[in-house]
Amino acid sequence: MANTGFLPVLLGSDQNVYGMARCFHEEYGISSVAIGKGRLPATADSRIVQVVKAEPNIEDDEVFVSVMTEFYSSHKDVALILVPCGDNYTKLVSRNRDRIKDMYRFAVPDYDLLMKLSLKENFYKMCDEYGFLYPGTAEVTYDTKDTFVPSFGFPVVVKASNSVAYWNCSFSGKKKVFVIQDKAEFDAVIQAIYSSSYRDTLIVQEFIPGDDSQMRVVNAYVGNDGKCRMICMGNVLLEEHTPEGIGSYAAIISGSDREMEDRLVNFFETIGYHGFINIDMKKDPRDGQYKLFETNPRQGRSSFFVCAAGYNLAKFLVQDVYENKYHDCVHADNECLWTTVPKGIIYKYVSDKELVAKAKALSKKGKCLRQLWYGPDMGLKRTLRFVAGQYHYYGKYKKYFGKRGYND
Repeated sequence: MANTGFLPVLLGSDQNVYGMARCFHEEYGISSVAIGKGRLPATADSRIVQVVKAEPNIEDDEVFVSVMTEFYSSHKDVALILVPCGDNYTKLVSRNRDRIKDMYRFAVPDYDLLMKLSLKENFYKMCDEYGFLYPGTAEVTYDTKDTFVPSFGFPVVVKASNSVAYWNCSFSGKKKVFVIQDKAEFDAVIQAIYSSSYRDTLIVQEFIPGDDSQMRVVNAYVGNDGKCRMICMGNVLLEEHTPEGIGSYAAIISGSDREMEDRLVNFFETIGYHGFINIDMKKDPRDGQYKLFETNPRQGRSSFFVCAAGYNLAKFLVQDVYENKYHDCVHADNECLWTTVPKGIIYKYVSDKELVAKAKALSKKGKCLRQLWYGPDMGLKRTLRFVAGQYHYYGKYKKYFGKRGYND
């Protein structure tokens, strides 16, 4: 293993964590450690990342600082590069930055800015200020749930403003995002959500026409000096369609839209952002304009598509927080197919035949990458788990594809 002088400490244990661990391993030949709420299959039985601490109460500030202090105390001989891989972990680091900044090197936004971006109703106010378009939007609160009527026609999209609080609630028929066809279904969804522990705002939006392939995703890195060092856009081919996975991307072709990227770079630098950032948007076929949906203060779950295109996420972070190397913003424009699902799923369920043809062409050229299939880390258990997971995708898409309503 290379002697880099630093150790990546990743917060979480999901696919996003594994993607970052793979970035560090590919670029520097080193393994990472992970700390999180629990242990998930994506990082199990791995040679490149080890979950060294699973603390169910880590989202408590005092517990978090205690865990991080304890780990630092036994690793003072190496620089610790801290990478939060979920919204909740980014918030923990941002809230407690002054208590851990002398132990770890990291890049996250200030907490006030983070909350402006994370809560969708606040993010849309920033979109108005900086000239970005977004779908027609209204807010439902616990107090208005019985009287609210959407001002735009059906279908509409219903989603939580506070994704962390929504993740922690439970109710029958729960989906990450709902696409609602009429008022009766709308009323049923609103009542079901607020019958759970969720009490924050709900966002109701007009449904932008088009299938998954109209979605676009942007991942970027902004250094601690406030300058954007990398930005990459991807054309989504397919999303996941299970209730808990709706809105998570399953296949992406990396690409570029320089005009939109330049606008976003200016936005990130103007608001004083630091760290990784992920933005989801959809290209509206009615006017050809991008409509922004949300932003996440971290690299996206699907962010490994950036690395698949040849732009290593870990490298940009290390150059900033460890090597103090600076360069102009890199607009990542290489094309590559990134997928978590079998290629047969892409070819069957993506309706845009030109995109299917492009996916096939990239695959034929060897420009297709699966995040969890990494040769140096494919022991027997990981291989069997990966193959089983790929097989099960066929059943999942057959059962759930296109079913985003409450009664589906």
